[in-house]
Amino acid sequence: MPDTSDAEGLTVGQASARLGVTVRALHHWDEIGLASPSMRTAAGYRLYTAGDLERLHRVVVYRELGLGLDRIRAVLDDSTADVPGALRAQRAQVAERIDRLQRLGAGLDRMIDAHENGLLLSVEQQAAIFGPGWNPDWPAQARKRYGNTAQWQQYAERSASRGPEEWRAVAEAIDGLDRALADAMDAGVTPGSPEANGLVDRHREVFASHFPLTRQMQVCLARMYEADPAFAAHYDGIRPGLAAWFRRIVDAAARAHGVDPDTATWE
Repeated sequence: MPDTSDAEGLTVGQASARLGVTVRALHHWDEIGLASPSMRTAAGYRLYTAGDLERLHRVVVYRELGLGLDRIRAVLDDSTADVPGALRAQRAQVAERIDRLQRLGAGLDRMIDAHENGLLLSVEQQAAIFGPGWNPDWPAQARKRYGNTAQWQQYAERSASRGPEEWRAVAEAIDGLDRALADAMDAGVTPGSPEANGLVDRHREVFASHFPLTRQMQVCLARMYEADPAFAAHYDGIRPGLAAWFRRIVDAAARAHGVDPDTATWE
């Protein structure tokens, strides 16, 4: 190759700055023969000519469009290559990627909404699913009270993936459990009995639709059901004394599994 002066070409650093790519990328493209500097100075420095820069520019454009280096080489060097076909195929892949990212963005929006609001249901949907006794302010109150806990995060993650039908199934499972508890109390089921312990286990299973519930946490929850006016009104509205009876069967089941209800704490 003829010797040239620096003014007639660009060094790798200058070409890197001109094209907005790294020097490492230019060296790699040179090594694999994709785009190489074709001139050399008297001192032996290799330079990119205007033609070299044009090829580099095309490499950068095709790379930004998502073509692999082998595909770019074929497009640049094969006169029979179907360039429009290659670009259409890449356009289809881009469209698929855009669709996937849009769905990911929608999922992230739901997750953010769930963390901030709990339920992703309208007030009308909540009333239809959870019944007329449901207070639509409860999710906001729970967020304010428990928003920084691991349990709220677990609840939000489950909520983000649920629509009205999934929440309806949860509500039906809770209603079924409430009826079973009331029937058992009416039938004189005693704390510590196999039937009572089965209902305690069923409560933990149903509650797991919100977040996992340990036996210690269940003891704390049962105490809240009895002490909190809103929860007590709900359970005692099903059967007078149901909140206190439920606490007793939870305490008995906890003792059977080595948990002291008097020292149980929320985990």
